[in-house]
Amino acid sequence: MSTIPQTGLLTEEECYQRLRKAIVEGTLMPHQHLVEMDLVKSMNASRATVRTVLARLEQEGLVERERYRGARVRMVTQAEAAEILEVRAALEALIARHAAMRATDADVTVLKEILEDMRRCQERNDLISYSEGNARLHRKLVEIAGHQTAGRLLDTLSSQSVRYQYRTIMAEGRPENSLREHKEIVDAVAARNPDAAEEAMKIHLAHVCETVRQMKPGL
Repeated sequence: MSTIPQTGLLTEEECYQRLRKAIVEGTLMPHQHLVEMDLVKSMNASRATVRTVLARLEQEGLVERERYRGARVRMVTQAEAAEILEVRAALEALIARHAAMRATDADVTVLKEILEDMRRCQERNDLISYSEGNARLHRKLVEIAGHQTAGRLLDTLSSQSVRYQYRTIMAEGRPENSLREHKEIVDAVAARNPDAAEEAMKIHLAHVCETVRQMKPGL
């Protein structure tokens, strides 16, 4: 007897993108259990697809699985977040260098527009929107740089430490310093100065890393 294929189920890539987004954006919290059958229903995906997606997310460091206990959203510790930032600094410095070498006038205009949006957010103390602008600016630099390998590695690292992105900007004095640091990066890219762009990015992420190290646990 032939089996009639189910229709309307999410593909593996669709399921992966949805579940990854839910983890990265905090809809699914650290330590939260990921029950296969619950995901099958909520994601409208087959059990085989869910298992494959969980394996992919485990490889990315977003999910951890324990024998007899199933899968759960992995908790990134403060110390690990600082280590991730150190690795990100090397990758993003490379990206900033390539962005400075490849940026068009149109690219620079977009970077300056994002920076201006960040400035307005900082002035009205809208730090969540500021942080979102921050992420947008970094993504634009990756796009301009066109370095696919660095961009792919950075995407995984950023996903693991995204929970700390919003916490760092809340630190005293950090919004003003962050805005100045991003301006120096954009100015260097606009001047097509790879050395200055690379150095500005290193300084920026070194300061972010230090902020993470100085945070009180659990804040």
